[in-house]
Amino acid sequence: MAKTKEPKIQREAHILCFAFPAQGHISPILQFCKRLASKGLKVTLVSTCTSSTTNKFFQTQANSIKVEFISDGTEEEKSTVKSTEEFFELYKVLVSQSLSEFMEKQLGSENPPKFVIYDSIIPWIFDVARSFAIEAAPFFTQPWAVNSVNFHFLQGKFKVPVEEPVLSLPSMPPLKVTDLPSYFDINGSYPLALSVLVNQFTNMEKPKWLFCNSFDKLEEELVKWMASKYPVKNIGPSIPSKYFSKQCLENDKAYGLSLFKPNTDTCMTWLDSKDPGSVVYVSFGSVADLEKDQMEEVAWGLKKSNTFFLWVVRESESEKLTKNFSEETSDKGLIVTWCLQPEVLAHKSVGCFMTHCGWNSTLEALCLGLPMVAMPRLFDQTTNAKYVEDVWGVGVRVRLNEERMVTREEVEVCIREIMEGERGKEIRRNSEKWKKLAKEAIDEGGSSDKTIEELVQKILSS
Repeated sequence: MAKTKEPKIQREAHILCFAFPAQGHISPILQFCKRLASKGLKVTLVSTCTSSTTNKFFQTQANSIKVEFISDGTEEEKSTVKSTEEFFELYKVLVSQSLSEFMEKQLGSENPPKFVIYDSIIPWIFDVARSFAIEAAPFFTQPWAVNSVNFHFLQGKFKVPVEEPVLSLPSMPPLKVTDLPSYFDINGSYPLALSVLVNQFTNMEKPKWLFCNSFDKLEEELVKWMASKYPVKNIGPSIPSKYFSKQCLENDKAYGLSLFKPNTDTCMTWLDSKDPGSVVYVSFGSVADLEKDQMEEVAWGLKKSNTFFLWVVRESESEKLTKNFSEETSDKGLIVTWCLQPEVLAHKSVGCFMTHCGWNSTLEALCLGLPMVAMPRLFDQTTNAKYVEDVWGVGVRVRLNEERMVTREEVEVCIREIMEGERGKEIRRNSEKWKKLAKEAIDEGGSSDKTIEELVQKILSS
């Protein structure tokens, strides 16, 4: 008699993951969602929108995740807002209400949520979840290098303007003011960013888990220092797994939700025609804007380097390009409005990534072993760039002139140093080392995989 197969145990536990509606925040938390879903949990990703922007995200691959949008208020309510500060206050009031209504409906369903993971820049989500007696934990989309600077500021270890020429913080390299996140700049240029990002830590003693899109070996000493004080847990690198992990999730070659439609076929066809390692890929992310003069310096620096280049210039930025630049460099370059970045970075023809050093882009380059030319613009990018060059040794950072501009000569020198110089060879060796360690962290039995499995078991047993 044939042996009857035992029925497969179904993991029915349901969790909610709340993401702030910005590309750099939704992408990593969605990847976290995919990991949790791959281990059998039912996962719903929640973000906010208005009635006029419900379909603003271009969906690609996120089939294992249910995506829900809740209201962040009506246009009439928001029309009274006079400043960004007021917007965030109103956002807190309105989203707390709409999320509470959403959760109340969820709790009345057949499979109510048992856990909430939320974007750390909106820490008040913790209180909303706890009002329904549901455990919750923040997800930090920046590395511990940046998180710890914010934490030390909140603890009063330094003030703005920063008086010390060099800051010495626990388990970190010496940091100049230009290495700190831009919202600590001497002129106090970003007071809202300073408030929002530092306030991530106002209630960090309450959650039982503090998740971060990093991995243990990447920030080893710093993670140990933070873990001695708080329950920090790395679950990264939270990027599409197709390109670097043995534990590849099904069809996981893109994040899944995008504010921009990629020019995928155009990019891949063009890259296929180029020799291995011959192309510089250039992108400054979904938010950072370049002044027209700075855009021109980058453009002519790329031309002077005499390398092939693929440059992402968002539609909103395209008018800043010098007229006819695209035509004049058509033998060397391709300019597109957006692309599936991990797929481009993984392409054999790409040999260098000129980046703003947003954390998602930096992690992608680390995971794919791609050297970087770091050109940070704002927020966490300056600290990330410091680590790219001086701690991880995976790139060079551009230098600003007296007008705080990156000249075309500097762009050319940095690209040539990566693509042709002796230092570039050492950088490539370091890049391969971090690529290997990133794979180890996310593969089965790795440090990040163990943390995710531990969380799943905790949820299932609760």
